[in-house]
Amino acid sequence: MLRDLREESGDTLDVAAKKSGVPRATLGKMETASLKRISASHLDSLARLYQVDKSVWEGMHQLAKDAVELGWWSKYKDVFRPGGLPSFEVEASFIRVYEAQVIPGLLQTPAYTKGVFLGANAYSEERIRRHIQARMKRQEILSRLHPPEYAAVIDESALRRRSGDAESMREQLLHLTTMATRPNVAIQVLPFSAGMHAANLGSFQIMEFSEPSDPTIGYAETPTSTLYVETLEEIRRYDAMWREASSAALTVAQTIDFVHDVAESLED
Repeated sequence: MLRDLREESGDTLDVAAKKSGVPRATLGKMETASLKRISASHLDSLARLYQVDKSVWEGMHQLAKDAVELGWWSKYKDVFRPGGLPSFEVEASFIRVYEAQVIPGLLQTPAYTKGVFLGANAYSEERIRRHIQARMKRQEILSRLHPPEYAAVIDESALRRRSGDAESMREQLLHLTTMATRPNVAIQVLPFSAGMHAANLGSFQIMEFSEPSDPTIGYAETPTSTLYVETLEEIRRYDAMWREASSAALTVAQTIDFVHDVAESLED
């Protein structure tokens, strides 16, 4: 639809991008339906440029909805909410995480994930299996051809709290040290010895995007809901908390040694 509208207007991709204010690369992906997250403001700009009527405008916004629905996560509607976290992660160029209680989802092993959901005492065996499958699928973004930069600050308590038996936990910890050697992954442990710190109120995630027009998004979870924020003031607060936690944490090299020591200390 978008390509047809542009061609009917007589504009090239470059001209349409310049007139609408939509980045050329983004417009090209929108036209080929290869963009998984489409900005409503971009669609409105294109609608004004092409002078479309209400029915066409509504059709353009349906395209945006369909782009989200067609993502791999649409197969896991029983696990993820519509427009949930994976739809943002797949487009992010830089993901920063602070995790206080558990190993971050993108770094978990299947056995560890299983232990997390078993500990909740609220999931059937089939439900747990679905969560494990979905989580492993999410992790594929870190090993794709052009992966995002990923930086995680993990509180020491997450390393000390077992998920599953000792062998499963040891496997998880050694997996962390392996992931930490990847060029696009940085993992830091915030040890108990650091004392109180700026991020002690809870876990959160910050996602940045390569397109300048896409706002940075902050994400946090509560027992009953998820929270997405993107106002400048809120993002600055998240950014400051993450940076202060990172500054107080061990370096990546120190973290690898620290995690190895914790793994070796586990008893069967």
